[in-house]
Amino acid sequence: MLDISSSSLLAGTAHGFLGRAGGVSKGIYAGLNVGLGSDDDRDAILDNRQRAKEEILPDSQLVTVHQVHSPDVMTVSAAVPLDERPHVDAMVTDRPGLLLGILTADCVPVLFFDRKANVVGAAHAGWKGAISGVTDNTIVAMEALGASRAYISCAIGPCIAQASYEVDAGFRDRFLEQDQDNETFFEAGKPGHYQFDIEAYVAGRLADAGIQQIEKLGLDTYANEDRFYSYRRSCHRGEDGYGRQISLIGLRE
Repeated sequence: MLDISSSSLLAGTAHGFLGRAGGVSKGIYAGLNVGLGSDDDRDAILDNRQRAKEEILPDSQLVTVHQVHSPDVMTVSAAVPLDERPHVDAMVTDRPGLLLGILTADCVPVLFFDRKANVVGAAHAGWKGAISGVTDNTIVAMEALGASRAYISCAIGPCIAQASYEVDAGFRDRFLEQDQDNETFFEAGKPGHYQFDIEAYVAGRLADAGIQQIEKLGLDTYANEDRFYSYRRSCHRGEDGYGRQISLIGLRE
């Protein structure tokens, strides 16, 4: 049984934020690991990706990219071979039957839907991509396909929560240099450190861009080991690798 979270704001699309349950991977990757960049068994990874796709949009073509923490967006009009995945961190499409997939393991997955123009998008917003505008650029790419900010709804899926995300003062300074109002996303932690609310920051970027319907699922990848993979948790444990979960959205034929 796959663990799938969804958003009422995206009703009308095939979509889901998948957890780690229901896959065939073993060991530290146990569950539905879809990360081709991991050292997990490749056949298991491909099996897991197929399971996820068929659960969300059967008979669709899954499209993923080689994520590099950039602000760059790809407009998808056809399936992309695995060995030709572009180095971008977001996708948009208006083509039914294409299922956009974003991989995360603490970073923020954002799914977008304009129900009037029938345009969807998916973005991987780690802190580098978020601060450099990956969500803003996704909206612009959707507009190029006929979408409107007034009709775009967004859902923010499982990501590391503020209580689990400790950063140093230098990290915080990057955000304050961009905008002093970003101080609201940081709470004081141990001396010289802060707790960063990346989920709220991404939601704030979406709101500042004119998006009026935003849902934060509030699911902490770090704290919920049984449900989600977490890069930071694996680092804290000194593990040799970590799995990735997938967030999917597509238009039905």
